[in-house]
Amino acid sequence: MPYAATTDHVKLYFEEAGSGTPILFIHEFAADYASWEPQIRYFSRSHRCIVYSARGYTPSDVPDKPDAYSYKHFYSDALAVLDHLKIEAAHLVGLSMGGYSALQVGINTPERALSLTLAGAGSGFEAERLKTFRETCLAHATEMERGGGEEVAKLTGMSPGRIPFLLKDPRGFREFYDALAKHDHQGSAHTMRGFQAGRPPISEFRDEMQKLKVPTLIIVGDEDDGCIEASLFMKANIAPSGLAMFPKTGHVLNQEEPALFNETVERFLALAEAGRWPDRDPRSVRV
Repeated sequence: MPYAATTDHVKLYFEEAGSGTPILFIHEFAADYASWEPQIRYFSRSHRCIVYSARGYTPSDVPDKPDAYSYKHFYSDALAVLDHLKIEAAHLVGLSMGGYSALQVGINTPERALSLTLAGAGSGFEAERLKTFRETCLAHATEMERGGGEEVAKLTGMSPGRIPFLLKDPRGFREFYDALAKHDHQGSAHTMRGFQAGRPPISEFRDEMQKLKVPTLIIVGDEDDGCIEASLFMKANIAPSGLAMFPKTGHVLNQEEPALFNETVERFLALAEAGRWPDRDPRSVRV
């Protein structure tokens, strides 16, 4: 099985398909490398596509130490996969937790990102909700340790932003839910504590985002309440960004609306590669 090693000696399982300009897909909390299958099958016709399971998600390693799951570990792991494959720069496509990590790569090592697709990113953004969000994450981590994979699926898979997927595509949702129930519950608990509860909200990176020059696509579902305000914030502060809102759609964007997701990202990548995704013209900003 192919693995990339991180600087702290964690092995990350990855798969790749296709050839051409590379795309690195970075999954969300309730997913793993396999969740990007609808995108791999589509984009590998024109690009070199790489997917991997984050630390804490088998078949990647599940570190025992809780302090091995900070947001800095997660975005550094994305770079470790690129380094292992000797890829200098790639398009980064991230969902939720993966979107946050992609943004961190763009902020900290922009030379490694040809573009950023930030989908469903920013849960816990609102200042008035941040304390409750973190407390909920910590409580869920404890419940996951006690209840195992089924508890991981129940707490995460049935969260409000995933209900539109359940209603729209029950069969697809069942596949998603069953896969989630097989996650390593200790890895999920560590990730919930270290990454979800421990990461700074996106609002703390306003200055860094205003300096970002990487072409950026922001995608959010109009029924993903926890990410709409954060998406608007990123749009307002990342000059070379565009915002797409999917109607009647929740958090699991790439699986809930795979055709729309692929079409939207494909158009963005084509424009970014052609150098036709510029900064917003200041004249278009209302003052």
